Amino acid sequence: MVRHEEIALLRMVAHRIAGPGEADVVAAARLMTATQGQHLPGALTSLALRARDATKADVVSALDHGRLVRSWPMRGTLHIVAAEDLRWLLSLLAERVLAQMARRRQQLGLDEATLARARASTQAALRGGHGLLRKDLIAVWEDEGLAPAGGRGYHMLANLSLNGVVCHGPSDGDDQRIVLMDEWIPTGPIPDREETLAWLAERYFHGHGPATETDFARWAGLPLRDVRVGIAAVGDRLESITGPEAGSPRYLMAPDTAERLERHRAEARGVFLLPGFDEYILGYADRDAVLPPEFAARIVPGNNGVFRPTVVAAGRVVGTWRFPTRQKRSLEAEPFTAFAPEVSARLPDAYATLPV
Repeated sequence: MVRHEEIALLRMVAHRIAGPGEADVVAAARLMTATQGQHLPGALTSLALRARDATKADVVSALDHGRLVRSWPMRGTLHIVAAEDLRWLLSLLAERVLAQMARRRQQLGLDEATLARARASTQAALRGGHGLLRKDLIAVWEDEGLAPAGGRGYHMLANLSLNGVVCHGPSDGDDQRIVLMDEWIPTGPIPDREETLAWLAERYFHGHGPATETDFARWAGLPLRDVRVGIAAVGDRLESITGPEAGSPRYLMAPDTAERLERHRAEARGVFLLPGFDEYILGYADRDAVLPPEFAARIVPGNNGVFRPTVVAAGRVVGTWRFPTRQKRSLEAEPFTAFAPEVSARLPDAYATLPV
């Protein structure tokens, strides 16, 4: 049986937060498969943290050149993925998300005829590489009489993204332009469902393990029956460990994770600052191994869905932090109880080494 403290350290090296990072930010994105990206600045930091000597500008460059792409591949939430992964992820996951959003579309009056008009007007406006900021695409829909206010615009954009019509393309200031997916990223054959389930299972446990089948199901937004098909196909290529309590579930991870931890255990036990919405927190159904349950609400105040940046020590979340502002130029960190002296001493260096 493996204690929570060890599971947390194993995850630190699996995520490449500790130990050597991936070769570049695209490799880091492939490792994570999908990096939650509704808060773009945080997502840039999350990916840069997982690549060697990377900066946030490296992630922006990969997005601007179509090597990374931001879209809605899973759970109805924006993620950043390697460009070559988006089509097979959509083929596997989008149908379920679209079905879950059907009732809300009906409430908003977004019937098939309206969605078809949105698709036609969007293709006409964007064809030939003419990317538009979201606000400008909303204006196109307004001119077409599609009434995008009141949440309709968001749902039309998500629907077009989930159906593989559009995705987020090159940056424009602090935002990204919406582009036609077929013009922005390469096309190619998509394997059958069982093969893509296997791909997704192996990728998830390599980038997030040790994790359980329930963690995988929650992260992917898939039913357990599908998750088990994927795991069965690649189970002989994964390492299995058992959790710390009687009746604990089976945890799966890449075969080299334990060895990686032994080589980088001292670093994994260090102090790290993670952005909000980082996969180290959001990539699991059960976060108890890294986040004490009694403090879980502290990283999502008011349960408003907005995850705060976290302070991690020895793999465990011990507090939250804020970026310096004009009014408060030094790092602000708030412990759940009290930071150990060695944690407080290391916070300035942890901030200084964040990708910029």
